[in-house]
Amino acid sequence: MLKGFKEFIMRGNVVDLAVAVVIGAAFGKIVTALVENLITPLVGAIFGAADVSKLWLAKWNGSEFHFGVILQEILNFLFVAAAVYFLIVYPLNKLAERRKRGQEPEPADDPMTTDQQLLTEIRDALRQRS
Repeated sequence: MLKGFKEFIMRGNVVDLAVAVVIGAAFGKIVTALVENLITPLVGAIFGAADVSKLWLAKWNGSEFHFGVILQEILNFLFVAAAVYFLIVYPLNKLAERRKRGQEPEPADDPMTTDQQLLTEIRDALRQRS
């Protein structure tokens, strides 16, 4: 029983998952700090109040409807998504495009049709004549 547990724990995908969770938590803190300390104040400086969590609707039977909290969380999500996309995903995609430019495209694995085989043979025969 312990041997099976040891094999399960030492499997590559379990260790990779553990590392991904730890790195993801640390990365989440970086993104949160970036959003809270740079993007949110910047939006607040440009558009006015960056914190809308204090907005609420009228009382009804003693209940207050704090829609501002939901709106603030939606804005926080959009700020985090924008930070991740524009500061990480977009630059990495551009870097990958630059790396691909220098490489030759991989040949297609599609089998050639009869016409293509015939044209290839004709081309090769003409090359041998020259």
